[in-house]
Amino acid sequence: MPIIEINDITAPEIDIFARLTETQLRNKLEPEKGIFIAESPKVIHLALNAGCTPIALLMEHKHITGDGEPIIARCRDIPVYTAERAILQQLTGYQLTRGVLCAMRRPTPLSAIEICHNASRLAVLDGIVDSTNIGAIFRSAAALGMDGVLLTHSCCDPLCRRAVRVSMGTVFQIPWAYFPDKNTQITPFLKENGFKTVAMALREDAVSMDDPALKAERKLAIILGTEGDGLKQNVIDNADFTVCIPMAHNVDSLNVAAASAVAFWELRLQ
Repeated sequence: MPIIEINDITAPEIDIFARLTETQLRNKLEPEKGIFIAESPKVIHLALNAGCTPIALLMEHKHITGDGEPIIARCRDIPVYTAERAILQQLTGYQLTRGVLCAMRRPTPLSAIEICHNASRLAVLDGIVDSTNIGAIFRSAAALGMDGVLLTHSCCDPLCRRAVRVSMGTVFQIPWAYFPDKNTQITPFLKENGFKTVAMALREDAVSMDDPALKAERKLAIILGTEGDGLKQNVIDNADFTVCIPMAHNVDSLNVAAASAVAFWELRLQ
């Protein structure tokens, strides 16, 4: 295992940690060759447990014989780049969480049909672009009884660095997939795969989240929309249920990540 001191932050071999954009890392033309960055020892261990292939490590000096040591032991024959915290922050442009990064190959994508086949409760994300919200929703979905997550192609990549970190690695613990293509109609696809659909939206005819009819459904897909505009009208119109969370003190709505946690807990399979 080569331990390599960083003496030149412009060295091309550390571009993956410093100068490649999320889009360049993802490498959309050849997704099987794409890369993502896992940040913090816990998240890296979860990614390794899920079978992700490590390419290179970047860590502070102190972690080589500290939190990073077990990771180095698991990731044989890949380079370990190291420097002091200030140099690493200058290199990456942000303060490292727990001082360890790992560049990894993107896992083989699952199919939406495969996700549907093995699930009773689905989180469905339509056009959610904020990486923090994506990470928080994945964490809630994994913790609160969802069997999988489906995303439209306009959503933020769940394997972008911030989404992975905010999710605390749950993106590697709960199965997820994109819909088959950008033109897939959400509700018809879900219904064809046996799901009753729940559109989370503020409408006068919306039923309360604690409606017994919702919990009685064997296969339920909970659809959450964009941070600003919410769900598209055609998604709401074609859903089996339009559902809202009862509010107090004249609050009209919650952030989509907070709303997802309430919905997942309330509508989990009993």
